[in-house]
Amino acid sequence: MTTAVFEDEVVTTARVRYLRVPGLAGEIALITLDNGHDHTRPSTFGPAGLASLDAALDAIEAHTPAPAAIAVTGKPFVFAVGADLSGVPAITSAAQAREIAETGHRVFRRLKDAGVPTFAFVNGAALGGGLELALHCSYRTIASTAVVGLPEVFLGLVPGWGGTQLLPNLVGVDAAVTVVVENALAQNRMTPGPRAAKLGIADALFEPADFLERSLEWAAGVLTGDVTVTRRPVDRGAWDDAIARARGIVAARTRNASPGALRAVELLDLARAGVDGAAFTAGTAAEDAALADLLTSDELRASLYAFDLVNKRAKRPAGAPDKGLSRKVGKVGVVGAGLMASQLALLFVRRLEVPVVLTDVDQTRVDRGVGWVHGELEQLAARGRLSPDRLTRLRGLVTGALDKAAFADADLVIEAVFEEMSVKQQVFAEVEAVVSPECVLATNTSALSVTEMAAKLAHPERVVGLHFFNPVAVLPLVEVVRAERTDDATLATAFAVGRQLKKSCVLVADAPAFVVNRLLTRFLGEVTAAVEQGTPVAVAERALDPLGLPMTPFELLTLVGPPVALHVAERMHEAFPDRFTVGEGLRRMVELGKTSVYSEPGVVDPDLAGIDAGDSPLTEEQVRERATGALAQEIRLMLDEGVVQAVQDVDLCMLLGAGWPFWLGGISAYLDRTGTSERVTGARFLPRGVASLPA
Repeated sequence: MTTAVFEDEVVTTARVRYLRVPGLAGEIALITLDNGHDHTRPSTFGPAGLASLDAALDAIEAHTPAPAAIAVTGKPFVFAVGADLSGVPAITSAAQAREIAETGHRVFRRLKDAGVPTFAFVNGAALGGGLELALHCSYRTIASTAVVGLPEVFLGLVPGWGGTQLLPNLVGVDAAVTVVVENALAQNRMTPGPRAAKLGIADALFEPADFLERSLEWAAGVLTGDVTVTRRPVDRGAWDDAIARARGIVAARTRNASPGALRAVELLDLARAGVDGAAFTAGTAAEDAALADLLTSDELRASLYAFDLVNKRAKRPAGAPDKGLSRKVGKVGVVGAGLMASQLALLFVRRLEVPVVLTDVDQTRVDRGVGWVHGELEQLAARGRLSPDRLTRLRGLVTGALDKAAFADADLVIEAVFEEMSVKQQVFAEVEAVVSPECVLATNTSALSVTEMAAKLAHPERVVGLHFFNPVAVLPLVEVVRAERTDDATLATAFAVGRQLKKSCVLVADAPAFVVNRLLTRFLGEVTAAVEQGTPVAVAERALDPLGLPMTPFELLTLVGPPVALHVAERMHEAFPDRFTVGEGLRRMVELGKTSVYSEPGVVDPDLAGIDAGDSPLTEEQVRERATGALAQEIRLMLDEGVVQAVQDVDLCMLLGAGWPFWLGGISAYLDRTGTSERVTGARFLPRGVASLPA
C-alpha cells in the first residue's frame, strides 16, 4: 500500500446543503469547504479532505431528486488554498506522490465531468489547488475582495491538479504564463478579484456583503437562460510566442535552476492540445508525473523549509524580548532627507500613521525629502491605494525642519545619514540633547558598529540598529541589531515597530555588516577576486547560475552601487583582513564613476579593460566552488560568534533581505545538498530531513 497518511492533517470537510433559488425549478447542491478554523487557518486539501469532497459528490449523485446544478464555496474570507503542504514529509516515495496527484485529479475532474452544470463561488482566497478546483467548474463568480493565484512555481512545484491545462484554455496561454510563471516568480504575486474577472478567470464579480446570494441568483439566471456567459476565444496561434516568453522569464529569474519552473513551462506548452477527453487526460497525466518527481526532490523539501521560516519563524523572532516591554511610538524623527531617509519616512507614515519629521543640513534638502514623500503619497492615491481623505491626513503628518529640536516629543528617531562613524556619533549626540529619556535612537547603518556609535552617549542603552533594505517598500527584512548595552525595552520597541511596519525582523548581534551584507560582500568578493585572477567577466558572471539567484554577481554590484560595495568591503577588510579583500577593479570602478562593469549588455566597459588580466583563470565550476565555500565558512563563523540565534535566521535573512530563492532553503540547505558544508566546515548546517529528503 503506497498511500501517505497526513497524521496532522487539518481536515477540510465538504458539507452539502440543497437550496431553492427563486425562478429555478430544481435545487442547487451547495458544497461548503470548511476546516473548522477561522480565516487565519485557510482550508487545504490532504488525503482526508479530498475524501470528504469525494464523498460529498457521491451524496449529491445519490440525492433524489437530482439537483439542477452543483456549486462550491468556502468558509468566510477563504475559498481554499490548495494542497496541505504540511503533509509532504509523509510522502516518502514517488508512488505516494503520484497517488496524491492522481487522487486530486480524479476528485476535481468529477466537477468538470458532472452531468449537471457546476459553479465555483470564489468568496475569498483561492490559491493553488483551490483555484484549480474552481477551474474545473463550468462557471465561476468571484468576490471583489478575493484573491487568486497559482503559487506552486514559487515553491519549486507545478500546479498539479489541472491548473496548467485548464487555465490557458480558459483565458489564453499568455495570461496563463503570467499567472503560473511570471506572478509566481515575482515573489508570489496574487491576482485580485476584479483583475481575475477582467482576465476571464471568473465570469461575474460581486461585492462580499451579499456575495453568496448574488452568486446563487446569477447561477439561477445561467441555468434558466436569462444570463448569457460569453468568453473570449482562445488564440491557438499565440502558443509559441507565449511559451518563448515563459522560457525567457524562467531564464532571467531562476537561471533555469528551478526544476518546478521548467516543468511548468513544459506543461503549459502541452496544454495547446486542449482540455477535451483524451487531451485533458494526457495533460493531467503529465502533471502527475511532474508532481511525482518534484514532491520527492531535495529542492522541494528546501522550499518547504524556507516557506516555514517565512511564515512561522519570521512571525516569532528568535531571541526577541517580551513584547510587553515595548513603548508606544506616537511620533517619529528621521535624520536625513536623502532617498533612503525619505523612503523610511514614507514607510513610517503609511504604517504607523503618526507625525514624521525629517531634518537635514539645509532647507533645500529638507524640502526635497518632504516633497518626495508627498509625491509618493499622491501617486498611491492616483492608483486608488489611498482615499482622498487618507491622502490629506498622511500628507499633513509629514513635515521637515532644520533644527533637531523638532524631535523633542518624538518617541523614536532613526538616522539615515552618510556612513561615517564620526558623523553618526555627532548626529546621535545632537539628538540625545533634545529628546526625552525614553526616546529610542535607531540607526539604519549597513556595516558600522552600533555599539561604537552609542559609546559617547549618556544613555547608550536606548540605541538599536534597524537595518532596512533597499528598496524599503519592497524588501520585507529588518535586521534588528542589539548593541552591547541595548536594553530590553529598546529592543522590544524595535521589534514592535517592525511588526507595525509589516516587516519581518531578525535579531542580530552587533557584528561587522550583520548578516546579509556580510555574506553578500564575502560572496561578491570571491567572484571579483576570480576576475582579477584572470577569469573572464562572462565566466564569473555565469558561474553562480546553478543557484538560481535573482541577480548575477555584477547585476547585484550595479544594484548596490560600487561606492556602497566598496565602503562595505573596506569595513569588512578592516574587521577580517584574512577573508575579505578590496578588489582593485572595484576601486577603479568607483574612481571612474562607473555603475556597471558593462557599457552595454554583455560588453565589458572599455574603460575597465584589463580588470581580468591575471594569468590564473578559473572555470565556472571553480568560481562557484570558491564562492559557495566562502559562504559556508562565513556562516559557520557567524554561528560560532553568536551573530544570530541559529542557522535558520541566516536563511531567513537571505530569503527576505536578498531575495534568494526558496529552493535553496535560503542557502544552508543548498550548501548541505551539494556537500559544501561538510567539505568546508566538517559538518552539515541542518540535520537530514529538515530541508532535504530523509537519509
